[in-house]
Amino acid sequence: MIDHRKLGRELELFVSDPLAGAGLPIWLPAGAAARHAVEEYVRELERRAGYRHVYSPPLGKRELFERSGHLGYFADDMFPPMRVSADDEFVLRPALCPHHALVYRARGRSYRELPLRVAELGGMYRSERSGVLGGLSRVRAISLNDAHNFCALEQVGEEVAEILRLIREAHAALGVRPAGYRLSLRGPEQRYVGDDAQWARAEELLRAALTGMAYVEAPGDAAFYGPKIDIQIVDAAGRESTLSTVQLDFDKPERFDLSYTDRDGSRRRPVMVHRSLVGSMERLFAYLIEVHEGAFPAWYAPVQLVVLPVDDGQAGEAADLARRAEAAGLRVEVDDAGSLGARVREAARRRVPYVAVIGAREAAGGRVALRLRDGRGLDPMPVDAALGLVTGVVAARSADLLPG
Repeated sequence: MIDHRKLGRELELFVSDPLAGAGLPIWLPAGAAARHAVEEYVRELERRAGYRHVYSPPLGKRELFERSGHLGYFADDMFPPMRVSADDEFVLRPALCPHHALVYRARGRSYRELPLRVAELGGMYRSERSGVLGGLSRVRAISLNDAHNFCALEQVGEEVAEILRLIREAHAALGVRPAGYRLSLRGPEQRYVGDDAQWARAEELLRAALTGMAYVEAPGDAAFYGPKIDIQIVDAAGRESTLSTVQLDFDKPERFDLSYTDRDGSRRRPVMVHRSLVGSMERLFAYLIEVHEGAFPAWYAPVQLVVLPVDDGQAGEAADLARRAEAAGLRVEVDDAGSLGARVREAARRRVPYVAVIGAREAAGGRVALRLRDGRGLDPMPVDAALGLVTGVVAARSADLLPG
C-alpha cells in the first residue's frame, strides 16, 4: 500500500520531528517547491474568477471568536485562549471566516460590488488529539485554501454553481479523482445556530446547485452555522475524507452586522458562502503523494529537469542548458557526480519528469537527449526544441509528459 508518510521521507518532501511537535510537519525544499507551484496555480485560478486576495492574522481577540460563535460551538477543537494582559486574551483561530467578515465590514458596501469574493491561503489551528494525527493528512497547523463569497440571496445559486465548476477545474489540473459529492445537513442531536427557516432555505439552495449530479445526504455533518456540499476523496488505505467544500452561512452576516445598500437604497444582509477549492495544503498533498506515487505532474514536480553531462567534457554545455531552463521558469538541477547509469537511476528514484543527457556527440551538435520519467527515450534534438517541449507541457499543466 502506498503511504504518503513513507514516500514523504524517501523523496524528502516533509519531515515530522518530535522537537517541532506532533501534528506539525515541516515542509522540506522539495515539498515546498511542489506546494508553492500549486499555491500559485490556485491563486491564479481565483484571480481569473474575480477573487480578491487578502492577508489576515492567524490569531485574534477572544471577543472575535465569541462573536463568530466558534467559542460557543467549536471550543473543544480549539487551543485554549492565551492571556497577554489582564484585559486581553488571544485565540489561535480555528477558521478564517471571522477575519473575512471584518474585511467585508471594513467599509460600506453596495449591491454593485456583489458577489464580493475574498480569498486567502491562511493558517488556522485545531487542537487535534494525538491519536488521530498522521503525516500530512491530519495536522494541528493547517494552511487552508479558503474564500468567502458575499452575495445577495438571488445570486447564491449561480455563485455555488460557479464554485463547483472551479473545483472541477482545479481537481482536473492536479490529478484529483473525487470519490463523490455529499450534502451535509443538520442532525437531530447537533448544536447549530440560526433559525429553522434559514436552514431550510440554505438546504434548498444547495440541493438545487446539485441538480443533475449524483450525491448522498449526510445528516449530522453540517457546519454549526449552515449546510454544506463536501467533495470526498479516498486515500490509498480506502479511508474517505473531505477535500473541497461549499457552505452557506446566514448566521455570520447577522453576528457581524454585515449589510449592503440595495438598488432602492434599503439595507440588506448578504449571504456568506464559505468555499475551498482544494482544501488544506496538508491534506491535499497527503492525497496527491499517494495518488501519483510521488510522480507529480511535471508542472508541480519539485525538480522538473535534471541535466546529466556524460563526463567533464560537457560541463559547460550542461551549465548553459541549466541556465536557459531556469530563465524559462523551470526548476532544474545539474547532476555530474558518479556514473551516468547511477545518476539516471537516482533521477528515476526522485520521480524527476525529464532527464537531459549531454554526451560528446550532443554537445558538438548543440543537441540533447531527453529521457522521460516513464522510461521512454527521445531522439537527440536541438536544445531549443527540448526546452520548448518541457516548458510547453508545464505551461499546459498537462498530466502527460509529451505534448498532446
